[in-house]
Amino acid sequence: MDRNKSILAKIVDNAAIGMVIAGMDGHLRYGNRAFIEMLGYGAEAYQGLSILDLVHEDDTGAARLQLDRLTRGEVDDYRAEHRFRHADGSALWVTVAVSALRPEDPQEPLYLIVQITNIELQKRAEEALAYSESRWNFALESAGQGVWDHDIVNDTMFYSRMWRIMRGIPPDEAVPQDHLPEWLSRIHPDDLAHVTTNMRRQDEGKDDFEGLEYRERRRDGSYVWILSRGKPVEWDAEGNPIRTLGTDTDITRLKTIEAELAAEKERLRITLEAIGDGMISTDALGNILFMNASAQALTGYSAAEATGRSVREIFAIRNEMTGLVEECPVAVCLAQDGPVHIEDDMVLVGRDGIGRDIRCSSAPVRDNRGVIGAVLVFQDVTHSRALQRQLTHSANHDDLTGLPNRAAFDRALNGAIATARDGNRQHGLLYIDLDRFKPVNDTAGHAAGDALLKQVAQTIRGCCRSHDIAARVGGDEFTVLLQDSLAASAKTTADKIVRAITALAFSWAGQTYRIGASIGIATIGAGPASPLGFMGEADAACYAAKAGGRGIAIAFRDI
Repeated sequence: MDRNKSILAKIVDNAAIGMVIAGMDGHLRYGNRAFIEMLGYGAEAYQGLSILDLVHEDDTGAARLQLDRLTRGEVDDYRAEHRFRHADGSALWVTVAVSALRPEDPQEPLYLIVQITNIELQKRAEEALAYSESRWNFALESAGQGVWDHDIVNDTMFYSRMWRIMRGIPPDEAVPQDHLPEWLSRIHPDDLAHVTTNMRRQDEGKDDFEGLEYRERRRDGSYVWILSRGKPVEWDAEGNPIRTLGTDTDITRLKTIEAELAAEKERLRITLEAIGDGMISTDALGNILFMNASAQALTGYSAAEATGRSVREIFAIRNEMTGLVEECPVAVCLAQDGPVHIEDDMVLVGRDGIGRDIRCSSAPVRDNRGVIGAVLVFQDVTHSRALQRQLTHSANHDDLTGLPNRAAFDRALNGAIATARDGNRQHGLLYIDLDRFKPVNDTAGHAAGDALLKQVAQTIRGCCRSHDIAARVGGDEFTVLLQDSLAASAKTTADKIVRAITALAFSWAGQTYRIGASIGIATIGAGPASPLGFMGEADAACYAAKAGGRGIAIAFRDI
């Protein structure tokens, strides 16, 4: 794509006619080599000028009127002849063709493309017609202009030597006066209706008629693009035109460049539409200029709805952890004049209210004047982040009961030990071993055992406070970390768990099973644990509870 852009830039810069790209305010943004050579403005000199600054003061009114019609969308293009100001102060006659390069919404122009052809020689030749036919004919040929003269009353035509040459007709070959049907047969089929419709308008000198563009077949079978301009030069007593004079210009090269530009634009559009990531382009104020299909799908706004609106309205994100609205990355990018990358924890809230996890980045777009806008690219990573959360949950939780697993509990326990040692806090640690669980597993099967363990896990969790941590650390072994709990409170909770598990009546395949629980209690304080460690103390106390008759809770200090 970069190579294509480079080729396109070379084609435009080396074009034989002057080409200018301007903003919709008329200010010039780029002028090719032919433009600079034609009007004498250096690359720095034309910066800050507008199209109207180039127009001679006598032609400014007409030019402004036509440009206003173009920017309002009343016409698609504007063609005229004006005098332009040369950098040395002199006036230069030029042909101006201005068209709007629009985004997908035809109501929103983006740039003005101005094509400028030096017709100074043509104009001088036209002025010289009053003095010498040979002089103006020579001048027009030097400028590559073919001349025709239509006697409307007698329906006869005069064609200059250059008119024949550009069509591949020998310069001295006579053209039959009744050759209209033969000439129309050479018009490209796609242009024939346009030509036949506008021929009479040209002869009549309609004010809104700006010329004919069409393809005509040459003698060798190839087609040449013709720009034909004419107007009445004689009228009868009633004011009806009786003679029309005009010139034809070979604009094949210009049309080739236009086609290449259009093809490049279409390739770029197709490429952007095919990208799976969302892409939004904005101007320097953060107003949307373009959205691809993915961006429309993710935000819920069509390009027509979003174009011209602030990107903040369309691309609303919030922090996944805090739920707070975050600043739009485009605004940050434009403020900092640098790229912005956001990898994690952002949620895009679409028009439908659905939040989607995203990863996004924004970068400024610059030209030789500075930052002119920004590009925002974003990806929907909802699925991958959900999978990541699932993997993280699985790594820290027991698959059967959903409680934290041994690894997660060990991390929580180490944290509690640190806070007790450094912050003079006290916590309770319960070690729970189920009584009479093995008969259920052996007689009713593992499915029954698994179902019972789930009920036990829910029962233990229901006996604890919301900030306590209950975990499954073995087959039928559970632990509970009671945050900021004195020894008496830990004993009360342990007794509650024993009673709740004892009260369980587990039914399976028409048979009811009853189990119990033995619990060992350890106190986590500022002082060091015994050589067994706090977990070892709770395990030893649990062993003592089983030895003491089961179905009871015993603290390590009471052994």
